Amino acid sequence: MSKCCSLLFVAALLLVSGCGEAPNRKATFPVKGKITVDGQAPGSAIRIDCVPVAGLDAADPTASGTECDPEGNFQISTYQQGDGVPPGDYVLTFTWQEFNLMSRQYTGKDKLNGRYADPQSPTAQKISVKAGEPTDLGVVALTTK
Repeated sequence: MSKCCSLLFVAALLLVSGCGEAPNRKATFPVKGKITVDGQAPGSAIRIDCVPVAGLDAADPTASGTECDPEGNFQISTYQQGDGVPPGDYVLTFTWQEFNLMSRQYTGKDKLNGRYADPQSPTAQKISVKAGEPTDLGVVALTTK
């Protein structure tokens, strides 16, 4: 093999091996549940975000969240779909808006009237994720009133 081909081969190997897991990736553990709104399945997606109680980790920040399905089922993700959340204490926020396909954003009035959008709200849902343990939140009952 020529020197040029050898260098290309080594470069390709480095590129492929670089596509693996990031070295600073935190361990995550499954968090799932089911949302109801006024005792019913929501029928459309509700956005769920995990806000760390201790604040954002400046050295190795992550963002965890998901959307529920029309029946209200959800699995929170950090790095890939359904992988879970790093261990710690969190407040969950919920917003229920229409998804605009053209702008690829949620827009319009929050159908939950902002009751669950503020992590400082008295209606905030607090969770604790423990290393090595899946977390099943069961039914998270939200209201529009």
